[in-house]
Amino acid sequence: MTEKHNARPYILHTENATLLPNVPIVKRDAAGNMVETNRLLKDSYSCNFQVVIRENMFGARIKTDAVEISKTQVIVDFNSAMNAIGNGDIVTLRFKIPKGTIEEGYESTVRIRGTASWQEIQMPTGEITWKMIFSFVESLDSYFERTRWKYIKTFTFASLLLVAFFIVLMRVESLVYFKFNKFIYFYSLIAAAFLLSRYIFGAFYKNIPINPNYRPGVSIIIPVFNEEEWIHKTIYSCLNQNYPIDKLEVIVVDDQSTDQTVKNALKAVEKLSQEDEIYNIKERLQVHVMPVNGGKREALVEGVAMAKHDLVVFVDSDSFLEPNAILNLVQPFQDPKMGGVAGRTDVENKYTNSITKLQVVRYYIAFRVMKAAESYFDCVTCLSGPLSCYRKSLILKHQEDWVNQTFLGQPATFGDDRSMTNFILQTHRTAYQDRAICSTIVPEKFGIFLKQQMRWKRSWLRESLRAGTFIWKKEVFMALFFYVGLIVPIAAPIVVIYNLVYVPLYHGVFPATFLMGLFLMAFMMSAAYLFFKKSSLWIFGFVFVLMYEAVLLWQMPIAWVTFWKSTWGTRDTPQDIEAREKKARKKEKKDPLTIKS
Repeated sequence: MTEKHNARPYILHTENATLLPNVPIVKRDAAGNMVETNRLLKDSYSCNFQVVIRENMFGARIKTDAVEISKTQVIVDFNSAMNAIGNGDIVTLRFKIPKGTIEEGYESTVRIRGTASWQEIQMPTGEITWKMIFSFVESLDSYFERTRWKYIKTFTFASLLLVAFFIVLMRVESLVYFKFNKFIYFYSLIAAAFLLSRYIFGAFYKNIPINPNYRPGVSIIIPVFNEEEWIHKTIYSCLNQNYPIDKLEVIVVDDQSTDQTVKNALKAVEKLSQEDEIYNIKERLQVHVMPVNGGKREALVEGVAMAKHDLVVFVDSDSFLEPNAILNLVQPFQDPKMGGVAGRTDVENKYTNSITKLQVVRYYIAFRVMKAAESYFDCVTCLSGPLSCYRKSLILKHQEDWVNQTFLGQPATFGDDRSMTNFILQTHRTAYQDRAICSTIVPEKFGIFLKQQMRWKRSWLRESLRAGTFIWKKEVFMALFFYVGLIVPIAAPIVVIYNLVYVPLYHGVFPATFLMGLFLMAFMMSAAYLFFKKSSLWIFGFVFVLMYEAVLLWQMPIAWVTFWKSTWGTRDTPQDIEAREKKARKKEKKDPLTIKS
């Protein structure tokens, strides 16, 4: 008797994964209830690497290729030498998991025992074929915890304690030199205190556990503009949720895209509606096109107006949800004073190049450490755009002010997540759920990355000034560190110039202490990432800090004098088109012959 294997329906978070066609989103019975949930929602990954099989220590080595792997088994291609292996035989498997095949932390050589079985498999192409499956005698999690991870965690935890000790020691030294430059050394004290506080409170953070009896109705809103490449995957991931069918709907709001976005979204609706009537796709999935291009906020408000549930989830059109994302995201709303909750955003295209790799570490620390520390006080200052949930009543209450927000006479077209968070925080709490996970596409080109960072700095500065007018009403430690966190990055360029230029040139002193401080800050970020993720990408924490000090830091002074600008710089919003046309008109006035030619 054979068993038909079902891979995870839609694999979205590995670089070499493909969309599996003609597979139901989640298997359900005739009443629409989920069945075999644990099996269907487990991570299963397409792969292509060599596996060496040995029946015993002195047996011949059989080489074959793996075609699919999960944390509990590996499926391999047929090899005539494998005829000698029977169902139930226990063999030793040796293989190396390449980067990007499975989650971070698993990219290593594995030597593990497995039980063989011949089974009929449905491949991603829909073809039915026979493959050999080796079920591991222990899961990959148990294997790596026993052989590798426990040593990594011990080393990094000890390193973090040692780094924290050195930072405190260096700040004590600063007290000695305080009389020479009160501003610089006071800055060093508060910067160190702020940094350490984030890691300390982040360490005390706890994800709100899942209440098996709490499943509120949820409407997912996906605002989209020219996202033809990713919109179908975003839709699939939002529907592929471990959540009751009758309590989850998805609304795609297109802001007058000029590419194939709407066509691809409608194709997704049609394809999914053909899977099975049980899923009620056409009732739960809507694609609405805005009459005119009004911007992201207008699209979100339009989606909220269409939503039938009391909780609305905002998902960016290039973000992909894990199957348990919504289930985790809604749990803090058991508290009636909770107004909004942010999920964790990981990087989808992490292995593309060095630009994406350094963003991997930055994203994780920004969420797991920085937002987690704020969540300790129920005061997350930015419910991030890729995945966040709000009470619908609060969005409706603030929608007019939100959509029509201006700053120094200019419309606020970006920073919508920070802006709405500020409205929510004035009357309610906000939180972060680390197990509500999505992944997003990040910039792969340096120029686009810089434009994104500049846009974020402008919105951070603008919305931080807004938050500063009321955050003092929150918990005292949260308020204190908010204001410190506002001062530190603004003053940072001055401090860097003083330490790396003025001190060496005027006093002839090498800035060893300052450089050591930068190294310790980078090491702390990298070590924290290694502790949580056990990933080889941890080294890019150092790369990010170097880039920040060399490039990104100097965007801050520019943001000071341009933070009222409303252009995105990375997409053709009405403000970007207007700014481009205005620039062209100025250029034409200067040199009309050049323009005409």
